[in-house]
Amino acid sequence: MTDGGGTRDADVVVVGAGPVGLAAAVHARAAGLEVLIVDRRTGTLDKACGEGLLPGALRAVQALGADPPGHPLTGISYRAPGRHADHRFAAGPGRGVRRTALHEALGERADAVGAPLVYGRVTALRQDAAGVEVEVVPGSRAGETGGARAPVTLRAGWVLGCDGLHSAVRRLAGLDAGTGRSGGRPVRNRYGLRRHYEVAPWSDLVEVHWSPHAEAYVTPVAAGVVGVALLGPRARSGAASGAGFDALLRTQFPELSARLATATSAGRLLGAGPLRRRSRRRTAGRVRLVGDASGYVDALTGEGVRVGLAQADAAVRHLGDPDAYERAWRTVTRDYRTLTTGLLAWAASPARRAIVPAAARAPWLYGAVVERLAR
Repeated sequence: MTDGGGTRDADVVVVGAGPVGLAAAVHARAAGLEVLIVDRRTGTLDKACGEGLLPGALRAVQALGADPPGHPLTGISYRAPGRHADHRFAAGPGRGVRRTALHEALGERADAVGAPLVYGRVTALRQDAAGVEVEVVPGSRAGETGGARAPVTLRAGWVLGCDGLHSAVRRLAGLDAGTGRSGGRPVRNRYGLRRHYEVAPWSDLVEVHWSPHAEAYVTPVAAGVVGVALLGPRARSGAASGAGFDALLRTQFPELSARLATATSAGRLLGAGPLRRRSRRRTAGRVRLVGDASGYVDALTGEGVRVGLAQADAAVRHLGDPDAYERAWRTVTRDYRTLTTGLLAWAASPARRAIVPAAARAPWLYGAVVERLAR
């Protein structure tokens, strides 16, 4: 798609058509830039996640011109057998939204503003002083037939790597720093599984159930559907099968398991992990890493979408200034990184069992933390 003489196919190539990539494309079009989005996956994209848009995330999605359907979320409840701590958002509700619904709404918005999608897998990345070339092995849309296709090269002024935890752009740009270490020791990787149940939501709060070894997030996403996401180390997060999920739910969260005993599971069981990812920097020449691709601590605080959307905005605003984007990235992720790292350390210590009792005894502190997350 390039004539070899340096002409550009777009000002910006966005790699990754998840919510963060689509948001970045919308921001770039609003800035007057020509955009191409590249993703190897076709159709509506799904992901193993908690699916709760906290109030700040919902406002950010709506500011992009999208308004996906879902179920109101009025707060967060930390729960353990016999104890719970509830806090309702001060600034209005968030929304439980199926990831597929969020993708469809943002995808329609990106298409409406003129950000076309190219199906293909990124296999190489080359830079020079004037731009970036991305080699893409084209994919096929659903229903298309034909053999392997020859790679094409897209040339752009910048590339935004919005391609998630296992980012190809991060690796190809030499920015991958692995999962990292904590206190000089290797980090114990955590994983997630998510399943939906056809049952009327029993609460308009996101419930976070704590067991000695894992967490369960219950999010109402429609009038008759709740999502349940389980987080923990690999040995505790369950095998990537329905039986493994059920066994973990039954042994670690018996009260929740009993409530869901007669509910019908809906859709596929999805998994994700390892969750912790690090990058050396968020910039390399004309490449910017955005969202989970730029580094991720854990899903424990449920802030992934909000933080990713803020990064997408910052990346576009600072396309021409990598140092400014690095500073903006640190600013928009600081609360997430600090709170999530601290809560993870607490959860991994012998004091884990005290998390819910402490939240119940100090509702002012628990509420302040929830409000910080909900901004």
